[in-house]
Amino acid sequence: MTEPRSDSWVPEVWRELGLPGLIDVHVHFMPPRVTAAVWRYFDEAGPLVGAEWPIRYRWPEDERIEHLRAMGVRAFTSLLYPHKPGMAESLNAWAGEFADRVPECVRTGTFFPEPSAASYVRRALDAGTRVFKVHLQVGGFDPRADELDEVWGMLAESGAVALVHAGSGPVANGFTGPGPFGDVLARHPRLRAIIAHLGAPEFTGFFDLADRYPGVHLDTTMVFVDFTGGLGVFPAAELPRLRDLGLAGRILFGTDFPNIPYTYAHQLEGLTRLDLGDAWLRAVCWDGAAKLLDLS
Repeated sequence: MTEPRSDSWVPEVWRELGLPGLIDVHVHFMPPRVTAAVWRYFDEAGPLVGAEWPIRYRWPEDERIEHLRAMGVRAFTSLLYPHKPGMAESLNAWAGEFADRVPECVRTGTFFPEPSAASYVRRALDAGTRVFKVHLQVGGFDPRADELDEVWGMLAESGAVALVHAGSGPVANGFTGPGPFGDVLARHPRLRAIIAHLGAPEFTGFFDLADRYPGVHLDTTMVFVDFTGGLGVFPAAELPRLRDLGLAGRILFGTDFPNIPYTYAHQLEGLTRLDLGDAWLRAVCWDGAAKLLDLS
């Protein structure tokens, strides 16, 4: 793994592209005790991580926010997710408070298959939540669960976005891969979604879903970097579709900050060395997310 670029390089990229900054759709902010638990899990290379994974930006919350600002990240999410019932509503409350005090944060929420899911998702939508993180790998649940059908319908009707870790990387379970979430899309074809990590390692299957459903987007998180972390290598045969989907505003910049073992700049560098052109980079780093999330 090489790191030829430091984060001071990041503003050079977006300025040369003529952009006002970057939009990062895949950033994690969580309550302090949850953040500490997640970092411990990475430290231990837990079974859902499957590899040594040192957290580079193990900083206090205010320092992480200021670092994003210093790099010119003008908008970002605060992705958080439950791993069991009874967690999601309190996470949503924290995320709402975070968005209220951090103007760059796109108001983010989450949910879990439980009887109360539809009611607390409705409250989150009414409060202005625009992105809902769904982690099928960590949560270990079926997105087709009966308790979630009404939730998916509400999201499709409202235009809110589901950011879904549906790929099987780094460790698969019975509900990852394009099949289960593809069934959700078949039932709710107007649903707007972002597939995390370009759907790694089932890149082709998730690109097929994007071809089939116009509301499906994919984020670049941890793809095209020198650390694969069990996500696999993007197939060269799919580069033409990556280009076309990007120019159409369907590929979005994401990083997994702060939970990455390399510099933030390295993710951006990975995109630039694809050599897909400035128009593609502008669409990926700003235009696609700005349109999807209605950001000025």
